[in-house]
Amino acid sequence: MADNSKVLPCVLIPVSDRQLLLPNVSIAEIVDYAEPELSPDSPDWLAGFLNWRGLRLPVISYDAANGLATSVPDNARGRVAVLNTIGDGHGTMPFMALITQGIPSQTKLIEEQVNRSEGETGPADLMVVDVDGHTAYIPNLEYLESLAVGSTAA
Repeated sequence: MADNSKVLPCVLIPVSDRQLLLPNVSIAEIVDYAEPELSPDSPDWLAGFLNWRGLRLPVISYDAANGLATSVPDNARGRVAVLNTIGDGHGTMPFMALITQGIPSQTKLIEEQVNRSEGETGPADLMVVDVDGHTAYIPNLEYLESLAVGSTAA
C-alpha cells in the first residue's frame, strides 16, 4: 500500500478530445454548465463570463485555447471547473473558469502511476502523460491564466 504522504488527490477533467489531469488543490469548485455571458468581439477561446460568488470570471474553452473550435457541452453533462489561479495575476484574478465536456472524476495517484508520454501538444497543454495506461494532458495553467487576465484588460 502506498504511503499516504506520497498520494496526490487529482481530478480528471474531460474536454472535447482529451482528459486533463489537475491536482485537487487547483479546483475551487465544479458547477453546472450555464450559458456564459458573452462579450462582443471576444477571442474564440473566451466563451464568456460567469458570475460566481460575487465575482465575474472569464470562462475559457480549452479546445479553442489550443487552436481548435470551441465546443459547447450539452447541458445534461457539461460542467464548468472554477480553477484557483497561482500566477502573477492572482491578486487581481484569483479564479478562472474552464468548460468541461462531462463530469470530472476524482482519483488518487502515486508517482509510479504517472509517466511522461509522447504526443502532440498545443499552447494550452504543458505535457502529455500516461496514467495507468490512459493518456491525459496536464494543462499549461500559466498560459490559461495569461489569457484570463488578458480578457479583463480589454
